[in-house]
Order: sequence, then C-alpha cells, then structure tokens
Amino acid sequence: MKQLNVPYVPMLDMLDLSSANFCLEKYAHREYIDSVNWPQSYSYKPIVVLDIARSDKFLYLSFFVRENSIRAVADKDGTPVYTDSCVEFFVKQEDSPIYTNFEFNCIATCDAAHRVSRQEKTPFTPTEYAQIRRYASLSNKPFTEKSGLFIWQVCVSIPFSLMGIDPDSLPTKVLGNFYKCADATQNKHYLSWNPIDLPQPEFHCPQFFGELYL
Repeated sequence: MKQLNVPYVPMLDMLDLSSANFCLEKYAHREYIDSVNWPQSYSYKPIVVLDIARSDKFLYLSFFVRENSIRAVADKDGTPVYTDSCVEFFVKQEDSPIYTNFEFNCIATCDAAHRVSRQEKTPFTPTEYAQIRRYASLSNKPFTEKSGLFIWQVCVSIPFSLMGIDPDSLPTKVLGNFYKCADATQNKHYLSWNPIDLPQPEFHCPQFFGELYL
C-alpha cells in the first residue's frame, strides 16, 4: 500500500487557482499516477503528475497530464466525465463504509458522489458542486476528440467537508486513490496511483486505496 504526506500550505487559500499551480510546484508533495493495472488489454500510459497539499479547510490537487489525444464532451457537472480525458480522486475515512469520488475531465467538469459502491450513491447537489474551485489550462469549452500530443492541467480546491471530514478535527490519516482514464477515446486507458489487483478495470474498490497523512 502506497503512502503520502499532505503538506500544510495555508497561503494557497489566498491565491486564485491559476496562481496556486505555481505555489503547488514549490510546496506540494508530488506523486505519479503510473500503475498500469491491466497491461494486456490497456497498455497505453500517458504521463500523469499529481501535486497535493492542504490548508485548514481545503485539499488542493493539481494534475499535469501529457497524452496522445484528448476529449472533453461533458460540460455539465454530474455527467459521465470518465468517458473524456479524465483525472479522479476517491477518498474515505478509515473507519467509514462511505467513500467520495471526485472526477474531472480536462476542462474541469466534475462528477462527484458519496458512495457505498459503484451502484449505491448519493450524487452531489448543485450547491455542493459550487463549493469546488477549479482551474483548467484548456479553459471550460467542450470539444470532441483531438488527435496529437497534448499537455493539460487541472487544479482543484475541495473542501474537506465535501469528503465527510470535519475540517476542525482532521483525522491523522484518510484512505484514497488517484486515477487517470479516458473511456471513449482512441487511447483508452486506466491508470492508478495505488495499484489495483483485480482482473478487470475497476476504480470503485476501496480495498486498494492508499494512505494519505494529513
């Protein structure tokens, strides 16, 4: 099981997210989303870098992606962004059966829910979506698939409260995983930060979450 320490960087709250990217490069913890869990069927491996840090009430994630072909059809929150060029963060408290998934395509459209499983979920409300700050280097206009070599970034600020975590009493550790996928593209792939030992692609598997120390 992988582990990471989330640095405390309170100055992030004073920055817009495009500027926060530069701050995260200097102060955040850096990881790579590079586990190819099903190489026989899905061997394509884009470059995916994650910078992670926190303030008192927010978790900051900045994803840097270099990949062949990109797609961003979903432009409304709560729609299936995983079919586009997509990065994801799943998180749960250690003693809870409920986890929360945050999925963002490359124009920062979000799909999020509180879940017990892939099938059992409580989708986010518009009010909850509005609390997630987002920056996308490709702006927020949708587009069909483009072929070539592309570099893009998505930076988000997620309140701990949306993860079911009390920001005034943060746990020492939470469990989570980070993913990269693109189901409806010509270079279909399924990467994870912490490896997944299952026969078929599946991200809704808390038993394969890693440890995030706050």
